[in-house]
Amino acid sequence: MRFVIAILLAATTSAFGANYPAPVEHDFVVHDYHLRSGAVLPEVHIHYATIGTQRPGNGVLVLHGTGGSLHQFLNDRFAGVLFAPGGVLDAQRYFIIIPDNLGHGASSKPSDGQHWQFPHYDYEDMVDLQHRLVTEGLGIDHLFLVMGTSMGGMHTWMWGERWPKMMDALVPLASRPEAIAGRNRVWRKMMTDDLHNRNPVAALQILMLVTSAPLPWEKALPTAVDADHWLQTQMQNRVKTLHEDDLFYALDASRDYDPSPELEKIEAPLLAINSADDFINPPELGVMERLIRRVKQGRYLLIPMSERTQGHGTHTLAAVWEKPFGEFLRSIR
Repeated sequence: MRFVIAILLAATTSAFGANYPAPVEHDFVVHDYHLRSGAVLPEVHIHYATIGTQRPGNGVLVLHGTGGSLHQFLNDRFAGVLFAPGGVLDAQRYFIIIPDNLGHGASSKPSDGQHWQFPHYDYEDMVDLQHRLVTEGLGIDHLFLVMGTSMGGMHTWMWGERWPKMMDALVPLASRPEAIAGRNRVWRKMMTDDLHNRNPVAALQILMLVTSAPLPWEKALPTAVDADHWLQTQMQNRVKTLHEDDLFYALDASRDYDPSPELEKIEAPLLAINSADDFINPPELGVMERLIRRVKQGRYLLIPMSERTQGHGTHTLAAVWEKPFGEFLRSIR
C-alpha cells in the first residue's frame, strides 16, 4: 500500500534524486487486450520508468502496491538507498524497470473516463501485462531480479510460478503467498463496500489503520488533541486526491489471488521479507514459516518491530532491510 504516515518519515528528495540517475518515463501500449474475465480493452497503456542502462541479464523489475505508482519508489527512502552508487541495486550496474500497474498511476485505469464501467481486472491480468512490457516492450527474456512491495510482493510470487526460469532471484516484501481470507479479506471487503457506497472517508480510515504501526503513532501523536488534529488534516488531504473507482478496482483485483497450490514451481532463490508490526501480514499466524518450506530455495526474514519499522510501510524503508537484502543477492551470484 502506498499510504504511509508522512509525518513519521524523513523528508524525501525529488523524483530526480541527485544520488542516482534520473528516471526516464515511457508508455507501452497493448491493443485489443483480452482480460481474463473475457472483456476486451481496445487499448491499454502501461506507463513505466527505467533507470540505468540495459545490458544482458541486468534487469530489475520493481512492483508497487495497491493504490500506488512507480513514484512511491523514487525518493531517498528507497531509490536513494538502493539505486545510488554503491547501493545494493546500483543503477550504474543494473537496469531498473518500475511500471505503473494496470489501474494505477499513469497507466490505463477507471478514472481515465470509463469509471465504474471499466472492466474488472485481476492480478493475473496485471502480471501478464508486466510480463508483456518486459518481453515485448523492452525485449528482455531474462531478469536479474523481480521484487515488489505489498501487492507487488504478491505479484512477485506469481512471477516465480509462471516464469520460473526468467529471473535469477525473487524478493517479495510485505506479502503472503496464500488466498486472501480471514481478517485480510474482511478489511478489504469493508473498504470496497464503503467505496462502492460513496463513503471514501470510511474507506481511507480503514486503510490508514491497516497500514499503520502502534509504536510510531504513539510517539508522534502523544495527546488526544495531536491525534484528532492529525486525523482531520489527513482526511482532508487524502479525500481531495482519491479516485474512488480506481481504489475500488485495485482492491477488488485481489479477489482470487492464491499462489499457494503451486509454490513448488518456483525455482529461483527467493527471500521473503516481512515486518513483525505489519497488520496486514501478522507473523502470529505462522503462515510464512509453513509455506516457505515448499519453496525450493526459499528464505524468510521477519524484521523485529523497532523504532525504525513502520508497520506495513516498512516495505519501502530500504535502510531497514538493505543489509540482509544485499547479502541474499550476493549469495546467489
